[in-house]
Amino acid sequence: MKVQFLGGAEEVGKIGAYIEESGANILIEYGLKLRPKEAPVPPEPPPHMVDHVLLTHSHLDHSGMIPWLCRENRDAKVLSTESTYEVSQLIWQDTLKIADMEGHHRPFEPEDIRIAMSSFVLKDFGQSLDWGGFEVKLHRAGHIPGATMYELNGNKTSLFTGDLHTISTRLVRGAIPVKCDNLFIEATYAGRNHENTRLKEEYRLIQKVKEVVERGGKAIIPCFAVGRTQEVMLLLKDLKLNMWVDGMGKHVNRIYLDFPEHLNLKDFKRAFNRFQAVRTSSDRRRVKRDADIIVTTGGMLDGGPVLEYIDAFQNDPDTAILMTGYQVPESNGQMLKDKHEIEVLADSSRGRSPEEILGPVETKRIKVKCEVEQFDLSAHADHEQLLKFIKGCKPQNVVLMHSDQPQMLAKDLEKDFNVIMPKTGQVFEL
Repeated sequence: MKVQFLGGAEEVGKIGAYIEESGANILIEYGLKLRPKEAPVPPEPPPHMVDHVLLTHSHLDHSGMIPWLCRENRDAKVLSTESTYEVSQLIWQDTLKIADMEGHHRPFEPEDIRIAMSSFVLKDFGQSLDWGGFEVKLHRAGHIPGATMYELNGNKTSLFTGDLHTISTRLVRGAIPVKCDNLFIEATYAGRNHENTRLKEEYRLIQKVKEVVERGGKAIIPCFAVGRTQEVMLLLKDLKLNMWVDGMGKHVNRIYLDFPEHLNLKDFKRAFNRFQAVRTSSDRRRVKRDADIIVTTGGMLDGGPVLEYIDAFQNDPDTAILMTGYQVPESNGQMLKDKHEIEVLADSSRGRSPEEILGPVETKRIKVKCEVEQFDLSAHADHEQLLKFIKGCKPQNVVLMHSDQPQMLAKDLEKDFNVIMPKTGQVFEL
């Protein structure tokens, strides 16, 4: 088996792995790397035409360039779960909207999305099929609903994890090790462990929300639309408070309701019914006036309705901005944590639709007097969880990917496994 990473090897983001065996080729993932206030970066082009693609989940750093790929490879077929298929379309449409609003080059066109959507083959966990010369089986990856690990059976057995989490959360069941010869595993949290257990972080967030509301403030909770929004809603669903959800997350909510096999549907239905969805500008005015809890995109505060809410309550020390996701350096979220400042839309850009905005929007920087606190609800396995998972798979070769410091994990593996830390563009054999 020949392997070449086109992106996402020694870094987090824009992942793509090209695999050749016995004359067949498969591309696993093809994402974009997000950069604050700059255009996202694609992986390198595949070295040959691609016939078969495996997509583990819908997050942009894994799925973001699939429409371009399907335009350039018209006969390519993309394998995924159905929930990944549905949410990916939503994310691709949002990518075009953001590119237009920020004045960046579009990575693909609406027609490319249509081509991509017609190229999917949909399977579910536990199912197998012949795919590009391999027998491929789908396994749960944890992480988000529909996220998949792919077991490829050829001359040897290889497992490609995509992003994974090994613990079961309120939203999804965790990943279980699969015995294999070659393990391609994400190492995003190499060298780092989650500071608290999941239950401690959840309890801390619930108590902080109660404290904020009791003192007369609003709990503004920025969330990634896919996965994190739903987890936070599940966490808060039993509070007897006025709770709203805004942004792309509310559309993802409706998609997930159709896939009971991919999430804890009974509890999620309760959460869905407890939160009111913002649908109109009058709803948003009502939220600013009456809401206790506002769960809203975007997770790193670089866009989405969260900026409007922060602007509205910037001078209220009783209100709290409770961040639940990783904040990339130079993102709005990191600036808020470090300086209590944030960039929001300038008055000249307010109330304009994407079609009315040509080129970059105008912004202004504001001071924020709200309380700011960070919570660790990561959907990735940490260092110790990765070690335990790897040992459970009992591989001969471990390929560490999707990490900016894979050596931190490699040093704990090298006694027992052949560890490979690939570089983008490098071809290696297994």
